[in-house]
Amino acid sequence: MSPQPVTQSPASLPDEDLARGLMAGDDACLTAAYQRWSTLVRTLARRSLGDAEEAEDVTQQVFVGVWRGRGGYRPERGPLAGWIVGITRRKIADALSARTRRGELVAAAGAVLALAGTAAGRTPEAAVDRVVVRAELSRLPAPQRRVLRLAFYEDLTQTQIADRTGWPLGTVKSHARRGLHQLRDRLDEETATDGEPRHAVV
Repeated sequence: MSPQPVTQSPASLPDEDLARGLMAGDDACLTAAYQRWSTLVRTLARRSLGDAEEAEDVTQQVFVGVWRGRGGYRPERGPLAGWIVGITRRKIADALSARTRRGELVAAAGAVLALAGTAAGRTPEAAVDRVVVRAELSRLPAPQRRVLRLAFYEDLTQTQIADRTGWPLGTVKSHARRGLHQLRDRLDEETATDGEPRHAVV
C-alpha cells in the first residue's frame, strides 16, 4: 500500500509525517526538511570545515543526497533528523578528503613551477624545465590556465581569484582542480617520454 499524499502544509507536519511525505516523493516535504534542518547542517559543516563557502556547498549536497536517497531511509532505525546528520557527516568527510587532494595537487604543481622559476639560468636543464612548464600551461583550456597563472604567478588565493575574475568560488576551485590534474599528468608524460625524472611531480 503506497503512502497517503500529504494534505496539510509540510512545514507544520511532525517529523514522522514529514519523513513519510519525503519518502513518497513529495518535493514540498524536501523544502520543509531543508527549512527545518539546513541551519543545523550548515553549522556542523562550518565547524568542521572552517569555511562558509564550503559549508554552503556541503549543505546543498546533503539535501540533494536526502532527496536522491530518500528510498533508503528506514524510520525504525531512527528519526529523520538523525539520518540527515549521518548524511552530513559523510559529505563533510568527502569535502575534507577533496581538500586534502587539492592541497597535494597544489603542492606538486607548485614544486614544478618553483623548480622551473627559481632555478632558471643556473643550468640548461632548469631552463628547459621552465619552458616545458610554460608550454604545458599554455595548452590548458583558457579558464584553467587563467586560474593557475593567478595562483602561481600572482600568488592569489582561490577567494581572491574569484574576486578578480568574477567567477563563483566553486567554479574557481573546479578550474584549479582540473587544471592541476592535467598539468601533473602532462608533466608525468614528459618525464616518461624523455626517461629522465626532471620534474618534481608526485
